[in-house]
Amino acid sequence: MAEESNPREQGSKITLRAKDYAQWYQDVVRCADLAEPAEVVRGCMVIKPHGYAIWEKIQAELDRRFKALGHQNAYFPLFIPESFIRKEAEHVEGFSPELAVVTIGGGKELAERLIVRPTSETIIGHFFSKWISSYRDLPLKINQWANVVRWEMRPRVFLRTTEFLWQEGHTAHASHEEAVEETLQMLNVYESFAREFMAMPVIAGRKTPSEKFAGALTSYTIEAMMQDGRALQAGTSHDLGQNFGKAFDVKYLSKEGKLEYVWQTSWGVSTRLIGGLVMCHSDDNGLVLPPKLAPIHVAVVPIYKSDGERTSVLEACNKLGGALRNRGLSVIVDDRDECKPGAKFFEWERKGVPARVEIGPKDLAKGHVAVKRRDGGDRFFVPRDGAPDRILSLMDEIQDSLRKRALEFRESHTRTCDSFAEFVEIMAGPEGFVRGGWCGDAACEAKVKETTKATIRCIPLNNPKESCPCMVCGKPAEERVIYAKAY
Repeated sequence: MAEESNPREQGSKITLRAKDYAQWYQDVVRCADLAEPAEVVRGCMVIKPHGYAIWEKIQAELDRRFKALGHQNAYFPLFIPESFIRKEAEHVEGFSPELAVVTIGGGKELAERLIVRPTSETIIGHFFSKWISSYRDLPLKINQWANVVRWEMRPRVFLRTTEFLWQEGHTAHASHEEAVEETLQMLNVYESFAREFMAMPVIAGRKTPSEKFAGALTSYTIEAMMQDGRALQAGTSHDLGQNFGKAFDVKYLSKEGKLEYVWQTSWGVSTRLIGGLVMCHSDDNGLVLPPKLAPIHVAVVPIYKSDGERTSVLEACNKLGGALRNRGLSVIVDDRDECKPGAKFFEWERKGVPARVEIGPKDLAKGHVAVKRRDGGDRFFVPRDGAPDRILSLMDEIQDSLRKRALEFRESHTRTCDSFAEFVEIMAGPEGFVRGGWCGDAACEAKVKETTKATIRCIPLNNPKESCPCMVCGKPAEERVIYAKAY
């Protein structure tokens, strides 16, 4: 086989997490070939095939879940008339700093400026007003897979970019009770997806009024802890009440013959989930992926020295690859002659392939294959005849192990605190979640943010009532909320 220079000398070094977590994240994204900054368009990114394949798997599973609940996919314009944005006062105030505005089209100044879609509540409200006239038209459940633009001053690939991909669900209902039920149902969809597919435990809860979506009555969120102790808002679901219904005159004739405004919801997740996967599971050697979202489940690496060995080894590798594919796994048999086995190991480790299988002449003679889990542990040997079934079961083991590891990390980095001085000290050191009392006063919430840059991430659902002091002012509080610094 042709010689290849050491990959570690090709700009693929990964900074240690303990040394510089932010740089480590960028290094992992780059070395795993997930994405890169679009330098010609500040704040944007190019999602590369390996990264986009992860998004496709996220999209496919969520799309399946949405449709099972009666939602239909549609697509709405990228450009929104500025007058639409201004119809809902809180909405325009919340988004104004992030808007990208088009003033010229076809070489002429536009009669009305157009906003590049930051979210679609307004334009969808306009079309809902055309589509809904009777209670028979309700509920109306629409989802859109799209790109959105929010002008980002401090971009970071996947986590915060000017343009990103997402899905946004929009529904209209005859009653507030139905809308609230929908809002919480979709939050549950996100929570279970994060836990079951991303192996990422999240806390589901309600946002405070100051942190809610602009134009919503109530916002709900799922919050995950990353390995640096910071929170990642991984998905949101909003009870919009009748705010957009009134702004866009979305009315229906009730069974009683009365004209009523609809009650609406919106909910979404984005490509930020890929950043969450990176930061939740990866290590100092590169990307680690849960098998349910891994584009490649198994990399089979043949090891040989002569042409004679190559033929028999590759035959065994391809046979195993075929058996694994028949069991639903995505497999690559890395038969590149120009790369040494060590370089192949290095590449697939960097890209987060959950399992690596090695087959050489000695393995053929002994009737086994060597297997290495990406999530840790020594190589082990499996009889060739039983390898397909063992590797298939290994995927479930890795998925479960990553979830348990992430949950243990979150629990070990969550503290209960009643003293503001202690809280400030916690936020100045290794970060994490803090369960602290809150009296409900926005001034206390603001003081936390001003002093430490931490925020109330959520008020957990089904939060037990607990007599405790407000962590800031000491006044009585009825429950504890989750405080943390966030991305």
